[in-house]
Amino acid sequence: MRPALNEVKGSRRYDSSGRQEQARALRRSVVVAARDLFEEKGFQSTTITAVAKHAGVSPESIYKGFGTKAALVKAVFDFVIAGDDEPVPVAARTEAQAIQAEPDVRRKLMMYAAGMSVRQQRSAKVQILIRDGGASDATLAELWDRMLTERLTGMTMLGRHLLETGQLRAGIELDEVSDVLWTYIAVELYELLVLGRGWALDRYATWIGKAIADGLT
Repeated sequence: MRPALNEVKGSRRYDSSGRQEQARALRRSVVVAARDLFEEKGFQSTTITAVAKHAGVSPESIYKGFGTKAALVKAVFDFVIAGDDEPVPVAARTEAQAIQAEPDVRRKLMMYAAGMSVRQQRSAKVQILIRDGGASDATLAELWDRMLTERLTGMTMLGRHLLETGQLRAGIELDEVSDVLWTYIAVELYELLVLGRGWALDRYATWIGKAIADGLT
């Protein structure tokens, strides 16, 4: 007896969903393996073959899925910044929505700094690896420049939202707001204060939040 049409469609949807989840899980395993090896051995000493062995996949599948080692390290950065591989835009995440909803601009900035500090904790090693690796690898230098540009784009969006509150310093323009945000969330400050001077994460987050607020309001 042939199955009903809706049963076939349901089965196909289930199979498609299962395949997508399997592919996503395999990609996640590669990214996690690459993160572990990049952080332990550095960019130059980590080979695609080593990542493949660590993840339990073939090197060919990594090249097919990511293209280059530089693209793989960018995928690692995106993963550690987000803290997961959920296909949810940043603006739709709970943290971003809470910041949008907060009426007080200084409180917005303290909330943002608290979340940013956690992202820095997860991503600092990878950011520093990419930044420093650019001195000897053109692909990493290009990637670092792109990451700086993406960061400025994000801070311009946040800066526009902050200006719309009407609570920033009189006469301040978007370029200055974006530049202040872009500077204070740089990994270099985390590197100096947390990694270099041993600041606790909450102290760092509080200082960053207040510094940004004082600079903009």
